[in-house]
Formats: sequence, structure tokens, C-alpha cells
Amino acid sequence: MKEKIRQGGDLTSGAVWKAMLAFASPLLAGNLLQQLYNLADSVIVGHFLGKEALAAVSASFFIYFFIISLMIGVGSGITVVVSQYCGARQYEKVQRAFSSFFIFMWWAGIVFSCAGMFFAEGFFRLTNTPEEVVPFAVDYFRIYIGGTFLFVMFNSLISVLRGTGDSTRPMLFILLAAGLNVGLDLLFIAVFGWGVEGAACATIVAQGCGLAVALTYVHRRHELFSLRRRDMVFDRRLFVQGLRIGLPTSVQQCAIAVGLMALLGIVNGFETDTLTAYGAAGKIDTLISQVTLTFAGALAAFCGQNIGARRFDRVRRGVRFAMWLNMAFGLAMFALVWFCGRGMMRMFTTDAAVVDIGYEYLLVTGSFFVVNGMLHILTGALRGAGDTVFAMITSIVTFWLARIPLAYFLSDAWGRSGIWWAVDISVGIGFLATAIYYRTGRWRSKFKIQ
Repeated sequence: MKEKIRQGGDLTSGAVWKAMLAFASPLLAGNLLQQLYNLADSVIVGHFLGKEALAAVSASFFIYFFIISLMIGVGSGITVVVSQYCGARQYEKVQRAFSSFFIFMWWAGIVFSCAGMFFAEGFFRLTNTPEEVVPFAVDYFRIYIGGTFLFVMFNSLISVLRGTGDSTRPMLFILLAAGLNVGLDLLFIAVFGWGVEGAACATIVAQGCGLAVALTYVHRRHELFSLRRRDMVFDRRLFVQGLRIGLPTSVQQCAIAVGLMALLGIVNGFETDTLTAYGAAGKIDTLISQVTLTFAGALAAFCGQNIGARRFDRVRRGVRFAMWLNMAFGLAMFALVWFCGRGMMRMFTTDAAVVDIGYEYLLVTGSFFVVNGMLHILTGALRGAGDTVFAMITSIVTFWLARIPLAYFLSDAWGRSGIWWAVDISVGIGFLATAIYYRTGRWRSKFKIQ
């Protein structure tokens, strides 16, 4: 049993801050590296192919997020199940949950790849993408979405490994894929001259290589997981248990994704410069948010194991520690954006109008970095407890009853800056609702190990 524990990471003993930092550090490195996939595409595309091609990559991200939202939710549910069974030391159920999840994600990835390629152009027409951007967007998206099953399988393996408390090996797998992606971007675009399609091809090849290495490790070295045919069984009960936890997150992610597409439609109501700036600044915002999302992800695994071991005292201390980390980081990042925001935007483009719009976006959203991080952390704690319904309801309500209507009305009154303020206001509402719910302690009753 001790060997199995070492294969992952025991988060149920020792100093809380040491356990969380030891787990979160490689997790953070992995998450930041993972963002290089889209970031490298955007930087290289923006400099070599122009702002229309950069706008195409930006528009593709929001539609792609919509398509994979269902699988993101299912994956989060199974990760919680794996984490809780690891904490309870029921390792035979860890393998059965893993194999059930793996089988589902394989077939779901193939189905979503085919659907995305078929409906690609319709998606961009639906979101009112500027006409000069559509051809670039369709060419990029059809290739990118065609490799979705590779992305899904790679991130599925990363997720379940993290659920066992192992964040170091996933970081190494992501490092390999991210490095390949940057190198292949330059090769396919700058050397071969493949255009925006080259950026999509680079990502697919990099994801495929990362997946191959991760599968080899799990097959040959891992003590908890097996890919042998006799061990790959679909356990309907465990899958349903994970689905029960993950389905609310799926609904939440789908609602957010549709909301992002609706928001994209409002952004597209302005000019191509606004869409380009929105996409580029959004990449910077996403990169910064990855730190607080990492705190939340580490906290979810930490809470899952400690709830499985019935260590609720450690759960509370873990939440407090993550909150202090988030506050320090959020303030530092706002200062960085204030002084260096324009320089960050120039990584993507030298177009002065795009840089100014992106800087405006970063200043407005940056003022809510701390609040947004606190929302992510509380949601991560609830997810680790298996309580995902409240987060689903809160996200849907704040997105559709606050963010979208506010973006529509404020953009009409204040111009494009009204869209950025609508995002901040909806984040504040979501945080207040989640903080009140967390204080009630009702999430403790969601813990169920069968």
C-alpha cells in the first residue's frame, strides 16, 4: 500500500501549506505550459500572418471551448472520484473508475471531432464573425477540431494522474508537448509557409506526441492504473458516480461556453481590431488566471483526499491558505498589468489600435483578479467535496442573468469597455453567492464513498 501511495501523493498528512505547495508547484508549471498551445499559436500567427489570422485563432478558441465543455465536466467528476478513493485507500476502485473514464473519453472525443469539422463554418456565422476573418477561422478550426480526440485523451490522463496526487509527471508530459508545439509552429508557419493551418497542425502533432508518452508511462510504470485489456472494464456504477458529480460541471461549462459565444457576438458587433484585441488580451488574462485555477485545482485534489480520509480540519486550513496565496498573487498581477500591459499586448501585434484596446481590457479585468481568484478557490473546494450543483447554478445565473444582459446594455452606453465591466460585475456577484454558500457548510453532506 505504501508503494501505491508514493506513486501518487498523500495529501492527508503533514503541514497543510507544505502539502499544497508541493502538489501545486508542478501543477502550476504544467498548467502554464499547457497555455503555450494557444499562446504560441497566437503570438506566431499574429507576427507572421497578420491580425485577421490572429482574430481567427481567437474566435476559434471560444467555439472550441463550447464543443469540449461536456467532456471537461465528466472529466472533473471522475477526477474527484479517483481523488476520494485514493484518500480512502480503496485502490481497486481507482483503477475501475479510471478505465471507465478512459473508455468513455475515447469514443466521445472521436464523436466531437467529427461534429466539429462538419459544423465549423456554421459556428462562425452564428457568432457574427467578421467576414474577412471567416475563411481563416474555418481553415484553422477544421484541422484543430479534427485532433480533439487526442487533446481529450491527453488531458484525461493528466487529470486522473493529478487526482492521485501526482502533479510532477503530468507537468513533464505537458512540457514535452508545449515545447514541440512552439517548435512546430515556427517550422510549419515561418519555414514551410503553411499559414494558419500550420498552427493547427502543430498543436495536433504536439498533443499526439504528449499522449503517446503519457500512455507509455501509465502502461509500463504506474502502480494504480493499468491499460491491459483485462483491466480495461467499464464499471457502470462508478462511471455514474463520477457522472453525478461531473454532470453539473458539464452543464455549467456548456452554459459558460454558450455565454462566451454570445459575448463574442457582442464583441464582433464592433470592428476586427476589437475582436483581435479581445482574443489577444484574453490569452494574457487566461495565462494569469491559470495560477488561481491551479490553486483551485490543487485545492480540489487536496479536499478530495482529506474528505475521503474525513479530515475536515485540514480542508478548512487548505482553503484559508489558498485564499492568502490568491490575494498576494492577484495584487501583484494587477500591478504588472498596470505597468507592463501594453508591452504584453505587443507580443501579439504591433498594431497600435489593437494594443490600446487590449490594454484597456487588461486594466478593467485586472481590477478583479483577486475576486475572480477567490471565486475559483471556493469552487475548487466545493468540487473536491463532490458538491458541483451549486457552482453550476451560480455560473448559469450570473452569466445569463448578469454578464450577457449587462454586456449588451453597457456596451451600448459605454462602448466596448462596457463589455469588460460586465464581466467584472458578474464575477463579483458569483463570488458573493459562493462565499455565503460555503459558510453554511452544506457542502460537507455531499461526501459519499460507496
